[in-house]
Amino acid sequence: MSLDKVISISGKPGLYKLVTQTRGGFVAESLLDSKRVSVSVQNNVSMLSEIAIYTLAEEVPLKEVFQKIKEKENGEPASVKPKDSKDKLEEYFFEVLPDYDEDRVYPSDIKKVIQWYNLLQKHNMLEGLTDDENTVTEASDEEE
Repeated sequence: MSLDKVISISGKPGLYKLVTQTRGGFVAESLLDSKRVSVSVQNNVSMLSEIAIYTLAEEVPLKEVFQKIKEKENGEPASVKPKDSKDKLEEYFFEVLPDYDEDRVYPSDIKKVIQWYNLLQKHNMLEGLTDDENTVTEASDEEE
């Protein structure tokens, strides 16, 4: 499943996957407890595919950040916990994304990224993170 079917709902914990559209919004299923919720157009909703992390040079899509964490952890859950100290979280994030903008990316953002990564990893939803373009590029490099 791609990240454009996964959402974060403001005021609700965890992540949700879109199930179906309704007249006044849509139905989403929680990745935490599999309960379905009705989400109206008044709710503040963010699609994970639209979220990016600030770096000193550009904004890096969340999908790429998840891919870097996945590579660092060999597909396993993150080695830091969201409740670890601010310093430990920042040190970990520097290893994943060395040029992230410390002034605009807060420890609470790092906690959320790690929580989301672990939740997606638990549900085997990180498989579709690589772009088709990257796959083609890698395949052509191997042929040479």
